[in-house]
Amino acid sequence: MDFSAHCRKMLEEREIPLAWAERAFRDPDRTEERADGTRHYLKQVPERGHRWLRVVISVAGGSPTCVTVFFDRRLRTF
Repeated sequence: MDFSAHCRKMLEEREIPLAWAERAFRDPDRTEERADGTRHYLKQVPERGHRWLRVVISVAGGSPTCVTVFFDRRLRTF
């Protein structure tokens, strides 16, 4: 998986370790296909109170590229 400049900036600004984004991509709890050519990988992160991490990946074209990453406040923890 590659990381766009925006994705890297969001990881830094939001203090999200790269390893968490990679973990969500490799072993998601849920995935969502979108019509815009992205796939959303969602993973609960125990280190952050089981909040949901959303990793948005562009799947159009070549290798998967992380577009952005954030903790999704719309999703509730179990």
